[in-house]
Amino acid sequence: MVIAVTVAVPCGLGVAFYLSEYARPRTRRILKPLLEILAGIPTVVFGFFALHVVNPEIVQRLWPIGEVGTFSALAAGLMVGVMILPTMASLSEDAFSAVPRSLRDGSFALGATRRLTCTKVVLPAAMSGVVAASVLALSRAIGETTIVLLAAGSNPQLTLNPGEGVQTMASFIGFAGIGDQPTGSTGYKTIFAVGALLFLITFVLNAISMRVVRRHREVYE
Repeated sequence: MVIAVTVAVPCGLGVAFYLSEYARPRTRRILKPLLEILAGIPTVVFGFFALHVVNPEIVQRLWPIGEVGTFSALAAGLMVGVMILPTMASLSEDAFSAVPRSLRDGSFALGATRRLTCTKVVLPAAMSGVVAASVLALSRAIGETTIVLLAAGSNPQLTLNPGEGVQTMASFIGFAGIGDQPTGSTGYKTIFAVGALLFLITFVLNAISMRVVRRHREVYE
């Protein structure tokens, strides 16, 4: 999740800034629908791409410490970040486009460059929308199953080495579901326990984001 957000948030904001502030109207009309189409790619495609392309060759170049095996948390995190990037970029671009033009014109009139206007005027004014987009992308990253199931493996261990395989809560549910669990057994109940914990974490994150959005929300007329 941390790796995915590290990839998706900066890159998504960069794409959103380009579409909102730098791209020509014709370019925006072409790229924005394509960006939204990318959000509909099945996650199994990302998973197989991470398994056969990203890992281990690309992961070994990005993380040269130790030997990278068939599965790694870094490969899964990178592909989950790529998966949620269109969502982050599209929603952030909508938030930037909602900022009144008068704020930009006032910034330019004071001598600010386009870069300063983006970072000091547009971004703070659209912060509530950016926070909502980030939390939505984060929630989707937490609950992603197929990519991490294929790319991260099923090795249940606590490690800070992203070059090793790990098992997330979502992939645990997927792997536990592959083997038949007798009804009422400990394994059967554990699947529901992990699912309930995953739901609780997502619920808490969304509740926090709603409070942040309400606090930083700007209303323009």
